[in-house]
Amino acid sequence: MAEGEELIELKFRTNDGTDVAHGTYALSTNVATLKQKMVAEWPQGKTVTPKSINDLKIIHAGKVLENNKTLAGSRITFGDLPAGVITMHVIVQPAIAKNKSGKSKEDMQKLNSCGCIIL
Repeated sequence: MAEGEELIELKFRTNDGTDVAHGTYALSTNVATLKQKMVAEWPQGKTVTPKSINDLKIIHAGKVLENNKTLAGSRITFGDLPAGVITMHVIVQPAIAKNKSGKSKEDMQKLNSCGCIIL
């Protein structure tokens, strides 16, 4: 972190109201770095636990933050808050295992959006 760099205080809230990785971060901090910290500090005993940064989505102001961007590049709004904490939402969305159902690719193509088979 460079001297004189602007810092913001962030906390990340899960869907059950638990806060994770509360701290002060530089605007040059990469979103992937934030996710790594969250995975490392994830509370024990939760029913859904992220296994990697790809299992997490950080949402701020209705937008999902991209891993390759910094906080500054993600346009985090912090100027309006007088020394306040910015709360972002965190969603755990584990990667879906591929084709566990045993259905062939052809069978899957025959299904419409409601999962009904098209004859």
